[in-house]
Amino acid sequence: MGKYFGTDGFRGEANRNLTYEHAIKIGRFLGWYYGAKQGKKAKIVIGKDTRRSSYMFEYALCTGLMASGADAYIMHVTTTPSVAYITRVDDFDCGIMISASHNPYYDNGIKLLNSNGEKMDEETILQVEAYLDDEVDVPIVTRDVGRTVDYVAGRNRYIGYLISMSKFSFKDVKVGLDVANGASWSIAKGVFDALGAKTYVINDEPDGYNINTDCGSTHIEHLQKFVVEKGLDVGFAFDGDADRCLCVDEKGNVVTGDHILYIYGLYMKERGKLINNKVVTTVMSNFGLYKALDKVGIEYEKTKVGDKYVYENMVETGNRIGGEQSGHIIFSKYETTGDGILTSLKMMEVMLAKGKPMSELAAPVVFYPQVLKNVRVKSKPDAQNDPDVQAAVAKVAEELGEDGRILVRESGTEPVIRVMVEAGSDEICEKYVDEVIDVIRAKGHLEG
Repeated sequence: MGKYFGTDGFRGEANRNLTYEHAIKIGRFLGWYYGAKQGKKAKIVIGKDTRRSSYMFEYALCTGLMASGADAYIMHVTTTPSVAYITRVDDFDCGIMISASHNPYYDNGIKLLNSNGEKMDEETILQVEAYLDDEVDVPIVTRDVGRTVDYVAGRNRYIGYLISMSKFSFKDVKVGLDVANGASWSIAKGVFDALGAKTYVINDEPDGYNINTDCGSTHIEHLQKFVVEKGLDVGFAFDGDADRCLCVDEKGNVVTGDHILYIYGLYMKERGKLINNKVVTTVMSNFGLYKALDKVGIEYEKTKVGDKYVYENMVETGNRIGGEQSGHIIFSKYETTGDGILTSLKMMEVMLAKGKPMSELAAPVVFYPQVLKNVRVKSKPDAQNDPDVQAAVAKVAEELGEDGRILVRESGTEPVIRVMVEAGSDEICEKYVDEVIDVIRAKGHLEG
């Protein structure tokens, strides 16, 4: 990760940590970089979510791009996966998504995508950062400035692509959608309606300030209540930029990303489509997922936390499905990033193909109780690598055996060590987490 860009773009509070000047300069650099790289005018596509500040950043990016001679194609309010898709299929040099995903409205972010619709490579990101810090110069274009192009057609093309993904009619299936007052507001209902579902939508009145506010996948309790009250067959909740999806079964129970990995992984295996017989998870997937996968003979990879690392693993290994408990699910045959709406369509496919309700499909994944505690430390490497701390962790792992697990990892952004235990009861989890933290404390690693 660089100075400004993390694993999910340049993110911060709008006009405080992430300013319109940053956006102009990012546009200036990218317009020049891709133009100079290929010796012709660069062509870059931009999408945004429903935050009020997204309009400011959109215009600032366009200003920078045009000043460097690039043409900026504007998809307007749309989802992150739609920008990734259009960047790839319509031969753009680069894609930009303006969103802070599931964060509150006052935050925003700028995500950069390469011409394949994948997250931008580290080398290019570092060059962007060097320009932000005035370490390199970018020439001014005087006569051959760029222009903006209304590209709502790209969003419509993506909607058509999603509709084409379904193998079944959704006729008479009652579906609830929580679009989080976000980017899927203008897309999701149209897709489900076109496929014949009886679609019921909540949180679909974005005003620039209410994205993710007490709604969407981070506040799924509202969709749970809605599904039960309306007697719906299933519900799907998205986040602000719709790159993640969580489900609610017909009984009002939450179906997490871990459940989705199991449900669709098994569906692929049964049809001979699960290449390598593997599902890609992160280290934060629940122990219950691994137990369920073991029972059906499916293997798994574990990556660092972040859909970036999940996708990298899939590219390297050829594995076809991976994701996070939070609902970032990647179907690499169809997309280069997590796509909440596509995930919901894939869950509908399994329900209809098997003729089973979501509750029955998810039932084999029984979540283990989990306790996670964060401890602030003087030095993360010193605490993590202390022989006594490592011995304490090994002792817990041995005592848990096959009935649980312990995970100790460093925060990527804070001076914090995270200690997590999953086991048969909350009491067991608390006991073992505290044992490890006591050793960290006794060895003098705690801050303050």
